[in-house]
Amino acid sequence: MNNGLFGTSGIRGVINERITPKLAIDLAKSLKKEFVNSGEFLIGRDTRLSGEMLESSLTAGLLSTGFEVKKIGIVPTPVLGFSVSQLNAAGGIMITASHNPPEYNGLKIFDSEGMAISPDREKRIEEIYRKKEFTSSPWNKIGKVREIKILKDYLTQISRKISVDKRYKVVIDCANGPASKTTPHLLERIGCETLTINSNLDGTFPGRRPEPTAENLQDLSKFVKATDADLGLAHDGDGDRIAAVDDRGRFINQDKLLALIGSYSVKRFGKGIVTTVDASRIVDEQITEAGGKIERTKVGDVSVAQEMNSKNLKFGGEPSGTWIIGDIHMCPDGTLAAARIIEMLNDKDKKISQLVDSMPSYSTLRAKIACPDEKKTEKMNSVKEKALSYFEEVEEMLTIDGIRLELRTRGWILIRPSGTEPYIRITAEAHNESRAKNLLNTGRQLLQED
Repeated sequence: MNNGLFGTSGIRGVINERITPKLAIDLAKSLKKEFVNSGEFLIGRDTRLSGEMLESSLTAGLLSTGFEVKKIGIVPTPVLGFSVSQLNAAGGIMITASHNPPEYNGLKIFDSEGMAISPDREKRIEEIYRKKEFTSSPWNKIGKVREIKILKDYLTQISRKISVDKRYKVVIDCANGPASKTTPHLLERIGCETLTINSNLDGTFPGRRPEPTAENLQDLSKFVKATDADLGLAHDGDGDRIAAVDDRGRFINQDKLLALIGSYSVKRFGKGIVTTVDASRIVDEQITEAGGKIERTKVGDVSVAQEMNSKNLKFGGEPSGTWIIGDIHMCPDGTLAAARIIEMLNDKDKKISQLVDSMPSYSTLRAKIACPDEKKTEKMNSVKEKALSYFEEVEEMLTIDGIRLELRTRGWILIRPSGTEPYIRITAEAHNESRAKNLLNTGRQLLQED
């Protein structure tokens, strides 16, 4: 598929292979023509061991073109996005590979509104980067660098916008990432009793893998049951995602959690929500029941944010747990999502297990097949040509992002190339696990055909 510099969530790769100090310097120097008003750039980073190296490289590149640099240190990605807009900066760069393994790192660029930059801006920046069309400043106009502290302001402003009058006991799994510095403190400010695991900052992620999946959150489930907590909440490596465990220690299906908070948003703000092409049918059903409408986009928070802006909608989210709570700010924010879940429980006055159990269930299965980036286009073209011969009762084919086949049996399958890893992903959903497995296996066969 796209073999360019940017994926669905910035630039990512293995450190000192794809992601190098030279790449970071040249990328930073490429921003001058796109961010013509100069001014200040903010740089934040997660806990990965390569973060300081890339921070130094980005700083050098930005200073050389005349930008002032404010380093905000180890923070969750949403704090960087929020701070860019609050401080009226020209833009920001977050050094993170989110849920990827510790040997990865990445760079994500934000605009002056605190949103990840659009694909059009990425293309223009990449063209400058490829052609090395850099503009350096004269010796007496090179920028200056400062370190600033921003976490207190973030926590103060967010806590003022959340209203909770009951006290909840919450276990938080911070994934050894920067959400350790925000989520426990925000929830305590709104009146929660908090217990934490994996809350020491460590870029090797010793407690668990950074992706908040059911498999990786077994310790959280045990801790919730052992402490009789109201729920457990978990983040990824940079704190822009949310996952949850209910009061009985059960991992909450991410599509159900998305449907739950999405319908809550519709009832509060009206209209509808934005979600991605890989979201479950349960999301459609719950949003429709709440009186709203769904807008679907390509996978990735950039696409979700753009659609929210264009339709003036207040909530957008992905089944990965990446939520944009647009009534507060436009960057995916796991800490804010945690607080909004507590606020929802407070307003509904029910246990989260009761809310989840009241929803119908579908079986949604996911898999990924290794595929080098340079072969994704060829493979997806083959899938498109052969898909209809592999699946019966196809009602509709959606090509928003990859290929999603809607089936008359009310099941569906999505085959799409990952924008962040060398894989093609398969998502299959049906009324029961047996049917979902059949769909998933057929998708595997289609992809593995020579």
